[in-house]
Amino acid sequence: MAEMQDYSLSARVFQKIREDIIAGKYAEHDELREITIGKELGVSRTPVREALRQLELEGLVTIIPNKGAYVSGITPKDVHDIYCMRSYLEGLCARWATKYITPEQISKLEEIILLSEFHTKPENTVNAQQVTNLDGQFHAVMYEASNSKILSHTMMDFHKYVQNARKKSVVSEERARKSIREHKLILRAIKDKDADLAEQLANEHILHVMQNLKMEP
Repeated sequence: MAEMQDYSLSARVFQKIREDIIAGKYAEHDELREITIGKELGVSRTPVREALRQLELEGLVTIIPNKGAYVSGITPKDVHDIYCMRSYLEGLCARWATKYITPEQISKLEEIILLSEFHTKPENTVNAQQVTNLDGQFHAVMYEASNSKILSHTMMDFHKYVQNARKKSVVSEERARKSIREHKLILRAIKDKDADLAEQLANEHILHVMQNLKMEP
């Protein structure tokens, strides 16, 4: 029982540090001190040490023997690689969604699109954070609609890894409006059960995001 409790604690510490790294709380090469983090989270050094080892396996932390643990972070190449993978996997999500999407999920997507359009009307000041959040919600429902826990989990992780880059992507009002139009076309193809078109449009949507971020596909 004690071992299970220790594992559960390490898992929670792992998730917290991971989220902080992805959110940009720590800069690249920052040292992650076990004692400091333990005090912040109210835990001993042991679960922190285990969490850091796990984060090293994910490539987010580098542990140098006799020196300490340092943040590797998400590099520009990591962001580029993730978007390249997403350009294929988003299409797969859309393809599977044509088969598995529910009426409730369609309604959610339509509501998100309507809210997105409202927040990007010419007479309204575009709230970049709000638009980014709605964009994330649209994709989250799409992943859920694929009816694949593995694919959905992978895509949500990718989404978290590139969240800082995503904020830059929708900061332009023009790009925000184009993104919403692309979402509408993807949803229309899904509702029409046109798997080939849904996949193509979803792939192109991510390629457009990469172009907006000035990345080469």
